[in-house]
Amino acid sequence: MNFQLTEEQIMIQQAARDYAQRELIQDVIERDEKAIYPTEHIRNLAELGFLGMLVDPQYDGGGMDTVSYVLAMEELSKVDSSVGVIISVNNSLVCFGLEKYGTEEQKEKYLKPLARGEVTGAFLLSEPGAGSDATSQQTKAIDMGDHYLVNGVKNWITNGHTASVYLLIAQTDPAKGHHGINALIVDRHAEGITVGPHENKMGMRSSDTHSVQFTDVKVPKENRIGEDGFGFKFAMKTLEGGRIGIASQALGIASGAYELARKYAMERKTFGKPIIRHQAIAFKLADMATEIEAARFLCLKAAWLKDQGQPYGIASAMAKQYAADMAMRVTTEAVQIHGGYGYVKEYHVERLMRDAKLTQIYEGTSEIQKVVVSRAIESGNI
Repeated sequence: MNFQLTEEQIMIQQAARDYAQRELIQDVIERDEKAIYPTEHIRNLAELGFLGMLVDPQYDGGGMDTVSYVLAMEELSKVDSSVGVIISVNNSLVCFGLEKYGTEEQKEKYLKPLARGEVTGAFLLSEPGAGSDATSQQTKAIDMGDHYLVNGVKNWITNGHTASVYLLIAQTDPAKGHHGINALIVDRHAEGITVGPHENKMGMRSSDTHSVQFTDVKVPKENRIGEDGFGFKFAMKTLEGGRIGIASQALGIASGAYELARKYAMERKTFGKPIIRHQAIAFKLADMATEIEAARFLCLKAAWLKDQGQPYGIASAMAKQYAADMAMRVTTEAVQIHGGYGYVKEYHVERLMRDAKLTQIYEGTSEIQKVVVSRAIESGNI
């Protein structure tokens, strides 16, 4: 495997790094404290091409590879993973699902404005009783002939309020189990949709997270993605790519915390020397750097497999599981290295630690990824 990045990949990485270190850093603490959605930053990043970076240029996207996406996600998430998750959902869940499985009419109407960043999208799978168990959908999409009538509630929806396009997973025929689930494109402003209050989260506080209620919402039949009953497979295939995005966010969070801890350890002195020269601190940093590098290679492997058109579901599960757990360990150590300063907001590491926790929870918990990997082991695929 060639570990050398191309000139284009380096350029994309540098562009993301420059924006994050120059612009995102300026107001990240205020946005975190007040849970302010990063409207201007998302607009700017859309103009730079990051909202539809994986989409083919024929649909107005950037046509970039998944390795470039991982590099960009890491750099943005070093500073603000709230921005990272907004971009991740738009790219790896919404745009990917539409481009891979949508009709040409659906791509023309919905994918192109999403790829240009004129609008954002949201992926509506989780429910009060159907998070990790995606087969237990209680949201109903009743077939009414020329349209579906949707009723139900979705929880923990990133971009729930700001999105213009929803990709909704709903049950049409309960008797068929997961074969009775459909994926529908829904206009966020359709009659009967009620968006709940902004969730007051521990971390990633400036991302837009809401519950969404559907009451007799009419969705045209032409807005169904794939054949009748394709919705569960659509969700599972889409989440495989989504996990690469989450793993990259976790990688970025950890990498950002490590860089701050290293800088602090080189500047802070005790007993007449920088604390990085104390073995207790030096060994912490050595472990952090090694774990981050391991996570980076897992992320890049999953991305490379996807770019090569090879199966990547197991690799993305491994990357997500390891990177998320690693991010929690690394950010905790970063706070510890900072001592009392790590516990105050202006040093950033406490925010990164709070953000890291969410990567262990969404897009399937770390335990769910272990189920995916252990089943692959049992079947002889690993």
